[in-house]
Amino acid sequence: MKNILRKTQVLAFSTLLIVTSCKKLDINESPNNPPVESATVETLFPSAVISTVSRTGGDLSIIGGLWAQFWTQNSNSSQFRTVDSYDVQATSNFINGPYSELFAGALTDYQLGISKSVAAQDWRYNLMNTVMKAYTYEVLVDLFDKVPYSEALKAGGNLQPKFDDGYTIYTSLIAEINAALAKDYKTAPLTDAQIKTDFVFGKKGTSADVMASWEKFANTLKLKMYLRMVNAKPAEAQAGILKLYQDGAKFLDEDAKVDIFIDVPNKSNPFYEYNFRRLNTPDNLKASVTFTSWLKKNQDPRAEVYFGEADPISINQGDYLGAAAHPEYNNAVNVVVNATDAVPLISKEESYFMQAEARLRYFGGAGAKDLYDAGVLAAFAKLGLNGATLLATTYAYPASADVNVNLEAIIVQKWASLFGSHALEAFFEQNRTGYPKTSAVYSTDAGYIPGQLVYTPNGVTGAGNFPRRFVYPDFEKSRNSNTPAQVPIYTKVWWGK
Repeated sequence: MKNILRKTQVLAFSTLLIVTSCKKLDINESPNNPPVESATVETLFPSAVISTVSRTGGDLSIIGGLWAQFWTQNSNSSQFRTVDSYDVQATSNFINGPYSELFAGALTDYQLGISKSVAAQDWRYNLMNTVMKAYTYEVLVDLFDKVPYSEALKAGGNLQPKFDDGYTIYTSLIAEINAALAKDYKTAPLTDAQIKTDFVFGKKGTSADVMASWEKFANTLKLKMYLRMVNAKPAEAQAGILKLYQDGAKFLDEDAKVDIFIDVPNKSNPFYEYNFRRLNTPDNLKASVTFTSWLKKNQDPRAEVYFGEADPISINQGDYLGAAAHPEYNNAVNVVVNATDAVPLISKEESYFMQAEARLRYFGGAGAKDLYDAGVLAAFAKLGLNGATLLATTYAYPASADVNVNLEAIIVQKWASLFGSHALEAFFEQNRTGYPKTSAVYSTDAGYIPGQLVYTPNGVTGAGNFPRRFVYPDFEKSRNSNTPAQVPIYTKVWWGK
């Protein structure tokens, strides 16, 4: 049986990052090792949340940032060469680890927490677990396109669950969120001890504030999922977003984040733990010319926060074999990620940018500028910077008659704000919108436009075939005959542009 994670184990992030799953299998039950089914919702929930963020804010954000071209592989090391060259195979731990952890760890605990909450009519933990289950499932769908859902996470287990399509999973998750929001999760207050088990909003202090934030998180997650549908299911996306506004939904005006990390081995930010503390060298990831050229062109002070220098020396994306022709690569700067950095689930500025896009698309642009402005200012303020001057000049909202011009401004600013342990979202959003645009030339060419994504010179997929998804892990293919046939990593997922 699966062991319950004790409180100290919940904080053992290295275990969550490095091993396939945080769950252990016991042949015999012991009174000192009770089965996970006997766990309380208060024990299950923080364990599941850490399971989610250990991956989304750790190795998945490292991959997302490579593919969103915030950073690139150092020419003097090799840890992420396969990722930077788009050569991520079905046997890769970069795929196997997150797939296993998010299913066997996070989703299993969320589903058990939901079952226990419904049985006890505890609608507070039902909402919290439902939102986090939807968030985690969305990540898996956005990476793999089709995953087990309707036949997964069942009591007793199904060793060969079918794979559901992404649209079906999305609509089912939204229905689950709606059902949880329809329950009375406000009347019975959370105790102080229960609030402490909420690593996302527990620092707010009062039960009313915590549950109000979970409601906003739920609505903002629905908004994000509807926006993901705009290319593949435009009518459904529009109807869903308009209903959110018609119902007076409140969206996040704060970060939904896990901010409990300390600078101690096994308890630090998962990106930091994975890339800086656990590997043989802290120098694997270097600043990418793609991103730094854009920051430099715009005289954006975030460069110093992101890379430690106002004018960082960088490596052209994916050019890890090019040091002989580019001796400056030896002085390229590291990515700045701190041991105590939070892992965002949905950030304040991300929420504003999503709302701006919704206003642009479905309300004739009314209110889009104000929300865009709020997003830009929030992104700078989070780093201790004031973005007002750039917002009034270089980053001013274009208010063009061409919706695509305005949309590009919104998404590029969102991209610039997703650095660090939120970089996976930048990869997803580029796939959805096509922004930042891809370049027809490499970044060494005189005609290169700063900030446009370039195809790596060491790519294995063929020029222009950027990664759009993960392939299925070998272990899943070998044990589940329902696993879909592999498609190339550059095949778009169901909502892709």
